[in-house]
Amino acid sequence: MKKILIAVCLVAVLALSVAFSLGNNPITPAVEPKADVVIPMSASRPGCEKTNWCFTPPEITIESGKTVTWLNNDSGLHTVTSGYYDKPDGMFDSGHIDPDRTFSYMFEKAGDFHYFCNLHPWMEGTVIVK
Repeated sequence: MKKILIAVCLVAVLALSVAFSLGNNPITPAVEPKADVVIPMSASRPGCEKTNWCFTPPEITIESGKTVTWLNNDSGLHTVTSGYYDKPDGMFDSGHIDPDRTFSYMFEKAGDFHYFCNLHPWMEGTVIVK
């Protein structure tokens, strides 16, 4: 009986030490996502267009052949869709971007490229390619 009690205590101590050691070592991502444009928290609420923070920055200038990466820091789904809400141009469309996920697109020719969120049409931005 004494041996069983000692064995049970050892198993309990071992289980607790494993549980505490795992709880004190938070898992961190190996690579932080790089973003050129961020969709900030609460961008899905109307009003962000009044202060130009639906996409941050709302306008970005790059060289042709460069890639722009958008990061969704909001808690809701978003899209990055080229054109205007009433007239998408089909150049690019991210589909739904989950929170903490990214979408990237390479711009190969010069021009001004307007984009918006298909789920929240007040969210708009521009990529200027030189």
